[in-house]
Amino acid sequence: MNSFMENLTGMNTMTDQVVASDLLLAAKTAVRNYAYALTEAATPDVRTILHKQLDDAIATHEKVTNYMMNKGYYHAYNVNEQIQVDMKNAETAMNLPNAPTSLL
Repeated sequence: MNSFMENLTGMNTMTDQVVASDLLLAAKTAVRNYAYALTEAATPDVRTILHKQLDDAIATHEKVTNYMMNKGYYHAYNVNEQIQVDMKNAETAMNLPNAPTSLL
C-alpha cells in the first residue's frame, strides 16, 4: 500500500505480514469451501470444475504459506515462535489508532 493511501485510510501501520495473513486466511477458507462444494456437486462436470478450483486454492495456500515462512511471519513447525509472533501482532493491533469513519 502506498504511503498516501496508508495515511488517508489510517492504515499506515499495515504491513506485508498483515496482508499475507489475510490472504492465507482467505486461501484456507477457499480450500474448505471448495472441498465442501465438491462433496455436494451433483454432476461430473461440476465436480471437475470444483476440483480444479480446489487444486488452485491449495496451490495458493502453499505459495502464501511458503512466502510467510520465508519472511519469518509464520512458524508452522515451532509453536513457541508462532505464539511470540501472534502476541506481538496482537499488541500491535491493540495500539492501532482508531480508523477514520469517513474519508470526507
